[in-house]
Amino acid sequence: MKEITNSAISLLKKLIRTESFSSNEEKTSLLIQNWFKQHNINFKTYKNNVYAYNMFFDENKPTILLNSHHDTVMPNSGYTNDPFDSFIEDGKLYGLGSNDAGGALVSLISVFTILYHKKNLNYNLIILASAEEESSGDNGISCVIPLLPKIDFAIIGEPTLMKMAVAERGLIVYDLVIEGTASHAAHENNDNPILKSIKVLNWIKSLNFLKKSNFLGEVKTTVTQINSGSQHNVVPSKLEMVLDVRVNDCYTNKEIDDYIIKNAPCIIKARSLDLNSSCINIDHPIVVAADKSGIEKYGSPTLSDQSKISFPSIKMGPGDSKRSHTANEFIYVKEIENAIPQYINLLNKIL
Repeated sequence: MKEITNSAISLLKKLIRTESFSSNEEKTSLLIQNWFKQHNINFKTYKNNVYAYNMFFDENKPTILLNSHHDTVMPNSGYTNDPFDSFIEDGKLYGLGSNDAGGALVSLISVFTILYHKKNLNYNLIILASAEEESSGDNGISCVIPLLPKIDFAIIGEPTLMKMAVAERGLIVYDLVIEGTASHAAHENNDNPILKSIKVLNWIKSLNFLKKSNFLGEVKTTVTQINSGSQHNVVPSKLEMVLDVRVNDCYTNKEIDDYIIKNAPCIIKARSLDLNSSCINIDHPIVVAADKSGIEKYGSPTLSDQSKISFPSIKMGPGDSKRSHTANEFIYVKEIENAIPQYINLLNKIL
C-alpha cells in the first residue's frame, strides 16, 4: 500500500506541473495513460478522457464506475505560489488542482490499480479520468458514458473530507433582461429599467419552492450579477441580471424552469437545463456500506459530474471543497494516504 501511495503522490505532482485547463487536458491525459502502461493495465481513450475496465470484467456482474476529473480552472489572481509548482510543506501538497480534484483522482486510480487483477470481485470496476468537468463541457464524462456498458452506480471523486455526499444540488443559470426607455437624466422618465428592477428583485426574493430536501434543504436563488448603463447622465434602455438557482432533489430543472418562465415579470432565459440535482436511495448498498464504516452522509451544495449522469452515484474524496478554486490551493498528503484504504474498505463491504 505504501508503494502505490507514494506513486499516487508522485503522479499528482506531475499532474499539477502540467497545464490542464478545461478543454486543454491532452498532456495530463498522457500522464494518466503512462500510469496505466507502467502498471500493465489495458486502457482506452476518447478525446481527453482515459478509462479502463478491471481485468476479469464479467458482463453478468453489476458495474461500478470510479470517476474523477483531471482538468482545472484557471488560477486566480491571489496566488503567491507558482500554481504549477507542486511542493510539500508542513504536510501540505500545494498546486493548482491538488485539492480539486487531483487528490481524489490519484486515489481512485490507485484503488483501481490495486483491485485490477482481482478475480473474484462481486462487481466489475471501471475507472474514468474525465475531462471538462470544470466547464461542464460536452467532451467530458457525458461523451464517454455511451461508450461504456451499463453502469449500476458510481463513486465520483471530489473533495468531501471523505464524507459521503448522497445528494447534490443541480444548477440553472438565468439571464434576465429588464427593458426601459433611454433618455437624458435631466428629464422625467417613468420607464427607467433600473427602477423597474426593484419589482424583479422583490419577485426573486419572494420565490418559495415548497418542497424541502432532507439533505439539501430548500431551492436556493441568488442574484449574482447586475449590469446597466455606461454614462452618469443617461438613463439606459435596459438592465441585465444573472440569477443563480441551486435546485434540490425534490425538483427537476424543467419543473423549476416551467414555473419561473411562467411567472417572471421580465424577459428571462435559462442558459441550460442539463445540470440536474441527484440523490441516491439511502438503502442503496454503497450507502449501507458507508453506514457500516461510520462514514458521515450529507448533501452537497456544489456541482460535479454527478449532474451529467443518470444512474445512481455518490460523491466522496480526500480534500476539502472549501479549498477548491482558492489561491495557493493544497491538499494534505495524509488525506491521500488515508483515502486509498478508506475507498478499498468501503468497496470491500460491497464487492
